[in-house]
Amino acid sequence: MSDFTVRRARTADIRGIQSMLEPYVQRRILLGKDLVVLYESTQQFVVAEDAHGHLIGCGALHVMWEDLGEIRTLIVIDEWLHRGVGRALVERLEADARELGLKRLFCLTFEVEFFQRRGFSPIGEMIVDPDVYSQLVRSPDEGVAEFLDLAHVKPNTLGNTRMLKVLDPE
Repeated sequence: MSDFTVRRARTADIRGIQSMLEPYVQRRILLGKDLVVLYESTQQFVVAEDAHGHLIGCGALHVMWEDLGEIRTLIVIDEWLHRGVGRALVERLEADARELGLKRLFCLTFEVEFFQRRGFSPIGEMIVDPDVYSQLVRSPDEGVAEFLDLAHVKPNTLGNTRMLKVLDPE
């Protein structure tokens, strides 16, 4: 196993997270986030760092509803791909989700096989009941709109797969 650790993000990590995010934004793989939005989301992030304290990956858990969260902004730098970093980040985010009482996790991804190996499955149209839908549709969060598959986010989601995992209690 490679020598890295996963920990909760701190404000001092945010510019590093933005640096890891930017190449994926340029390649239209991930949506860009303003620095202020990243700072406001600090508590949602976990980061992976190498033995020298350099950031090598990150991911965030965004609560969408009482039992539903989203894994977002999952990034592993190229030099650390296929070394267990992504798996470790997802495992930590899943543990955080369970601690919060979430039962399901959503992701929007190009990395379908990676998430399938972690128990996620592609989803269809409506996976929440109409009452929950009517509440979620009021959210200004783009991730919620992507989850609901709303028309105004379709250009952002082209080629991505909407996936869901039902969490086993630990």
